[in-house]
Amino acid sequence: MNMRLPRLRSILLIATVVVVLVAAGAAAATYRLWSPWAIAKLEELRDRTSVAADAGRAGHDGEGDDHAGHDHGAEGESIHLSDAALKNVGFEPFALELRPYEKSTAIPALVVERPGRSQLLVTAPLTGVVTQIHVIQGVAISEGDPLFELRLTHEDLVQSQSDLLKTAEALSVVERELARLKTLDPGVVAGKRLLELEYELQKLRATLESDRQTLLLHGLTEEDVAGILQSRKLVQFITVKAPAHDHAGENCKEDHRFTVAQVPVKKGQLVELGAPLATLADHCELYVEGMAFEDDADELRQAMVEGRKLSATFSSAGRSQSAEGGSVITGLSILYLADTVDPDSRAFRFYVSLPNEIAADRRDASGLRFLDWRFKPGQRMTLRAPLETFEKRFVLPANAVVDDGAETFVYRQNGDAFERVPVHVAMRDDRFAVLGPGGDLFPGDVVAGAGAYQIHLALKNQAGGGADPHAGHSH
Repeated sequence: MNMRLPRLRSILLIATVVVVLVAAGAAAATYRLWSPWAIAKLEELRDRTSVAADAGRAGHDGEGDDHAGHDHGAEGESIHLSDAALKNVGFEPFALELRPYEKSTAIPALVVERPGRSQLLVTAPLTGVVTQIHVIQGVAISEGDPLFELRLTHEDLVQSQSDLLKTAEALSVVERELARLKTLDPGVVAGKRLLELEYELQKLRATLESDRQTLLLHGLTEEDVAGILQSRKLVQFITVKAPAHDHAGENCKEDHRFTVAQVPVKKGQLVELGAPLATLADHCELYVEGMAFEDDADELRQAMVEGRKLSATFSSAGRSQSAEGGSVITGLSILYLADTVDPDSRAFRFYVSLPNEIAADRRDASGLRFLDWRFKPGQRMTLRAPLETFEKRFVLPANAVVDDGAETFVYRQNGDAFERVPVHVAMRDDRFAVLGPGGDLFPGDVVAGAGAYQIHLALKNQAGGGADPHAGHSH
């Protein structure tokens, strides 16, 4: 028992020493970590972090240097392009100017012929055989040009010509006899005889005029009848000529040419009286048939009453050509509104007069003349009826404006650099974009009228291909 007690005391002493040593080591380590030198280093690091944070906040709040991206000349908001690059992106400059713009509604339309005016049917005036065809399809002809030669086989015409010749011969005999008797001495010929010859002469002249009118009704001309009386021979052939223009329409007052649209007969063919020989087209003026919704009837009627002018553009592959392409027709007037609405499509049709013009006029080696009219039936168009007018606005081509999320930009040229300028679009259609008031653009500024989207892509690639700095602004 006495031996165990000293041993226990030794163990407790050793344990106490170990605890004291461990506590001393921990205190020494803590002192070294939080020494004045270490504390100074931590405070310096904290100050640097605070300065950097304040500088970042100043950039976002607009204090101090501008944010890289808000300054128009800063990196990320402008791009320099060479002449070759401008050609590659299809750049076209557009100078800004304040002008009025008329808002309109787009209506699909179709160029059509004028019923009863644009086509003229040439028919056979008499029964006969086609011996000559002087025209071909597509050729342009003038009033009075020969079209066909017919060898006459019409029995009534032959009989009428024979009656004319008989009447003419009888008239000549009576005239000669009356002239002879009048040369004799008075009293040699009874007065009653002279009176009878006078009556006979009047009857023959009336019959001759009746026969002449009959031949004219059969289709012979005044020249043909005069030739029969002079030559005392029956007409065997007749020439069918191009008819005269009626010049109906404001754009058809001057002389112009027909175009042969169809020639349904052949040489040697027997044609009856009234059979079609050719169809002539007169396209000096056409109609544009607009197909609006039934709800647009009131606006169109008001536009017609007020005399407001419409415009039209050619449509190709579902897209209307721009005004810069020279395909916009202005100054069109509504002629009339249809009285019915299509029960299936609910389309409300109205018609606009379309003056035509000759685009090409040429002759081939044989001397035949061919015309190419600018407007042709069947062409698709887009009519624009005016609705509202904007005063003193920047009106740009639609392709000059680039959308990127909620932001809309144009690219202003500054030397060889292009600056991205945010804008507000008040109205836009497939041709133009009308900017709202205010903004950083001024009259005389030059922007990219074409190629703006390609410039926008190049600017994004220059920034590294990431999200655009202004596309959402999520800081």
